[in-house]
Amino acid sequence: MDGIYGGCEEVTGEQYQVESIDGQPGAFRCYLDVGLARTTTGARVFGAMKGAVDGGLDIPHGVKRFPGYDSESKEFHADVHRKHIFGQHVADYMKLLQQDDDDAFKRQFAQYIKNGITADTVETMYKKAHAAIRENPEAAEKKEKVEPAKKKRWNRAKMSLKQHKDRVRQKKEAYLKKQAEGAGGDDE
Repeated sequence: MDGIYGGCEEVTGEQYQVESIDGQPGAFRCYLDVGLARTTTGARVFGAMKGAVDGGLDIPHGVKRFPGYDSESKEFHADVHRKHIFGQHVADYMKLLQQDDDDAFKRQFAQYIKNGITADTVETMYKKAHAAIRENPEAAEKKEKVEPAKKKRWNRAKMSLKQHKDRVRQKKEAYLKKQAEGAGGDDE
């Protein structure tokens, strides 16, 4: 199906709808279930949905919840949405924070600095990511997780019935032995 419905090739921020092609199986239709996520304009759940639609899935939607929609004028500005897709709002914040408070910038964008990402290279980073996904859309195999350290138990582990009966038997024997030694020691 990915060969038939390739999705949106160029990211422009415009609304894109997948249309079924005659003589071919219909486009894979999905419905967005936001669950308990807040459905505010510009929420990440709508960014994920936009990525799925651009990837070739048929998800019925409108543009009212995308960044760039102005509720007062009822207009959608695709250029604002495109800037959000490529992380320009993050790059603008990086520049602002770097000028105003260098310590806060280094603290908040430590991983970006470590990986050599600057405010000017954010868009190219996202373009490379989109190109890599288009080139090979298969999910990469996940590395086997290292098992975390065993947590300390504050209460005793639950015993089986056999273990419980054996423990009771041992306690009885120890008690009777102690009683016998105590009784034997009083005679002398």
